[in-house]
Amino acid sequence: MHTTTNDTKLLFRQTYDYIITRIERGELKAHDKLPSIRLLAQELRVHRLTVFRAYQLLKQNDKVYVKEKSGYYVNPDFTEHVISEYTDRSPITSSGHLKNSLSEIQQVPVIYQFSQSLIDPNLLPNLYLSEYVKKVFDIYPKLMGTYSSVQGDEELREFLCQYMKRHHSIQLTVSDLLITTGGQQAIDLISRVYIRPMDFILVERPTYSAALDIFRQQGARFIPVDISPEGYDLEKVEMLMKQHRPRIFYMNPTFHNPTGYTVPPDQRKQLVELAERYRCLLIEDDAIHEMYFDQPPPQPIFSYDTDGWVVYLRSFSKYVAPGLRICAVIGRPSVIKPLITAKSLADNGTPLVNQKIFLHYFESERIRQHLEKLRIALQIRKEIVEEELSTTGWSWVSPKGGFNLWLKLPEAIPVEELLKESVRHSVSFVPGMICDPLREMQSWIRLSYSFVNEGQLRDGVRLLADIARRF
Repeated sequence: MHTTTNDTKLLFRQTYDYIITRIERGELKAHDKLPSIRLLAQELRVHRLTVFRAYQLLKQNDKVYVKEKSGYYVNPDFTEHVISEYTDRSPITSSGHLKNSLSEIQQVPVIYQFSQSLIDPNLLPNLYLSEYVKKVFDIYPKLMGTYSSVQGDEELREFLCQYMKRHHSIQLTVSDLLITTGGQQAIDLISRVYIRPMDFILVERPTYSAALDIFRQQGARFIPVDISPEGYDLEKVEMLMKQHRPRIFYMNPTFHNPTGYTVPPDQRKQLVELAERYRCLLIEDDAIHEMYFDQPPPQPIFSYDTDGWVVYLRSFSKYVAPGLRICAVIGRPSVIKPLITAKSLADNGTPLVNQKIFLHYFESERIRQHLEKLRIALQIRKEIVEEELSTTGWSWVSPKGGFNLWLKLPEAIPVEELLKESVRHSVSFVPGMICDPLREMQSWIRLSYSFVNEGQLRDGVRLLADIARRF
């Protein structure tokens, strides 16, 4: 198997983490023998040298010890340390190392919030929504007294079937849909159901950083696929599918997060053909389909799927009422059924009140008008940022929709230092490195223009450019 230096680095670290996780979970106990290098290499489909390097690092860090001509064994000192973590502290520590790099940045309180890929609340028709809340409680007076079905409110699913038929000519039944509490929950459920530790998965480079953190938590091995303004190199995608037989390909092909690129229609059809040929499930994350500036984007990849190789995540509430957290997971019943079980274990169903409010709000004529105004407002904000950055020497491809600019800074500017200094001046953005499965995109940043008002946007971007000049 041909691997690059980056692949090898990632693989030996992931093999190391795989063994550590098994020890922490108690699957390997004190003095237990580790699998032989040959067996583990076969099991994980990696080179023996990769396993050898991981085992050597485990030995170096006193996680295991070696018996001459016998093999590697779990160091009891390490398992005692693991056990003491559970017994010595109060009340209990977590069983894993959870991380969400994006959330950590977004939680920092700043005035110029360019890390939130969300709509400015002042652009939403809030008074109109409050009228609809009253209307919904008049129609369903007992609404707060019951749960939704796990799969989602049937009235909402029926409406979304009609919506998909009207807008995309896609024929669906209510059994093809699962309603989740936002798109991120959908990604989490899919990762739990369809990814096992050390599974290969294809991910765009760059991609949505929270998805990478979710997949890492499941122990996935990333195979990066570069995305450009022209889409993907499909010959390379086929080669990677053939070589690695990935379980899934997580993609965000419409107003891509973070780059804003959109994959062209001819590639969408070919991707479905590749998925069928190599038995790879395509996860199409489509969070902001309606947020185009001039022309609507191409039809979803899902519209070309006939045999159940695409799971379509369509978020709706982000540009209507983000607090409602409504996402439709759409796929063939064979794919949706295990996700319903996972959903029942997670929260037993998205709140019914949110679903009913969204249903009656989203089907109103007022929403169509709101979306048209919102597109214009976002395009104006994008143009303000581009105008303010025009003298910086930074480069970018102007997106045709969405919430973000993906900016390439001069290599002389250290992005991590820039972020620290910017936060001190109450400006935040997303460093490109956390969007990169290889963690190497040191000179890129994602700047969201959708969350702050026009005046703040102008002031904040000027301030960021001034701070960058000091470097």
